[in-house]
Amino acid sequence: MIPSIHDRGSKTVGLIRYLYGPGTKEEHIDPHLVAAFDPLTPDPGRDPNATYEHLQRLLDQPVNALPASKRPEKHVWHLSVRAAPEDPILSDEDWAAIARRMVAATGIAPDGDEQACRWAAVRHADDHIHIIATLVRDDGCRPRLHNEARRAQTECRRIEADYGLRRVPLGDGTAAKPPTRAERHKAEREGREQPAREELRETVRRAVAGAMSEEEFFDRLAAAGLLIRKRVAPSGDLLGYKVALPDNRNGEKEPVFYAGSTLSPDLSLPRIRKRFAAGIPNQGTDAPSVQAPSGPATARRRTATAAWQAMLVIDHGEDAQVAAHIAAAGEVLDALAKTSAAHTRAELREAAFAFERATRSHIKAEHGHDRALRQAARDLVYSGPALGRGDDGATTAMAIDMAFFLITAAAHWHAKKNHAQQAAAARQAAEHLRAAYQAAADIPLGVLYQRGQRLPQPLRQKQAAHLRQTVPELAEQILAEAGWHALAVTLADAETTGPDPAALLAEAAGRQELGTADSISDVLVWPLRRMADLPADATAMPEPTTTAATGNRRAARPSPNRDNRPRKTR
Repeated sequence: MIPSIHDRGSKTVGLIRYLYGPGTKEEHIDPHLVAAFDPLTPDPGRDPNATYEHLQRLLDQPVNALPASKRPEKHVWHLSVRAAPEDPILSDEDWAAIARRMVAATGIAPDGDEQACRWAAVRHADDHIHIIATLVRDDGCRPRLHNEARRAQTECRRIEADYGLRRVPLGDGTAAKPPTRAERHKAEREGREQPAREELRETVRRAVAGAMSEEEFFDRLAAAGLLIRKRVAPSGDLLGYKVALPDNRNGEKEPVFYAGSTLSPDLSLPRIRKRFAAGIPNQGTDAPSVQAPSGPATARRRTATAAWQAMLVIDHGEDAQVAAHIAAAGEVLDALAKTSAAHTRAELREAAFAFERATRSHIKAEHGHDRALRQAARDLVYSGPALGRGDDGATTAMAIDMAFFLITAAAHWHAKKNHAQQAAAARQAAEHLRAAYQAAADIPLGVLYQRGQRLPQPLRQKQAAHLRQTVPELAEQILAEAGWHALAVTLADAETTGPDPAALLAEAAGRQELGTADSISDVLVWPLRRMADLPADATAMPEPTTTAATGNRRAARPSPNRDNRPRKTR
């Protein structure tokens, strides 16, 4: 159940007309009162003798009783309460009880307070009600509404338990402000894919990803086409910034600016500066060059390595270090989305958008430990867009695969810390990454599969022996999978180039729980190719032969993370 406290208004009758009218976005069916401060309150929806003005005068009476100079300019309070689509349809009596609980919890009309604010609850759809109240009590005082949004959320969690409704994760006050109803309606009228607030937040986050200085950050904002307004102190010091979309205008045809802190708590200038202060390896303190040292394929391979190492920190690091790595993982997703090929772009954008909620909690991030991930984000941005073909496409699959495990590890960490909304957001992001991976990996895995089918039988049997030695409890399941051919040729490639395939397999298997994977073979292929420093594009490797796997082999160092904690895998 979701409560939404809307912007306060100045015209009571205007909101009443909307609540009883046909609606602008959704159809209002049979609008009527379900509860009010007084049981005798007139209902314009059911009583033919009642008018909107009758209800307005009754609600506004305490406001109009004050001298004009003491009346609040915006005295109309508006709360909507919406059930989940899968919840059962509640009766009018149920909604009436819910309305009374909400006005009591928020401070509009505390239980037993006969001088409380006047209010009415209107139902015009099966799944939600609207509560309108006027913000002057019958005794002429103002209500105490401190923190009413959080108290409304808390009461909704109790209502969900009492009525057996879908349980919504409890927030902790670190979420970004969602678009208002007016902002959403404006976006729909203008044919925008998303409200201006969300589009700006996404654009600013991409500009932050891997940036090293304020100058670079603002250059990226300008390059993205945003209007920028800086707040400068008399001393000349920069205090803050606002951004606007050039075509998002108000009634006076002026751009609508949003401060970074109103887009998201971690997009304020002071918070962004903390990322800059931590620096990035091999870059120093000066404004960095915008030239990438490598192409998209190399940048994605480095991203996979950084993500793989970051999983160890999330598993074993201090909380402040983990928080920094999770925030930096958000930068990596933003950079991947910005530079992705067309067939993965939509899912990666959705993953980055969802994971944004998981990057913040009340645990303060200790930046500096996250440099490798921030460097990876930077490399992705400056290496240019991926084409999704050849080595470029194969390393994209590898990078998304490693990002999937990193984001899943973040979900487990948040769940362990009882960060319900963050854990849910990370799980949602992982699902989008799963879809992006399937799109990216289809062709590269197909190439590996074909090479694996051509593998000489003695060499295939040798790799099966490594498998039975390393993961005996899962070996037969893996051998029966279609992906076994891709895994077998990967082990053979590793043996050809030097590393001991059994040791590599032990390390890869130790980093993730495999029993719940749809295809264990697919889960293991990319970590093995990354650890053995094999080309992601299998066409760059010669065909393995029974005589190729000879010579000295350097053993891979086993991972220290060989615990059995479950992780969600493909």
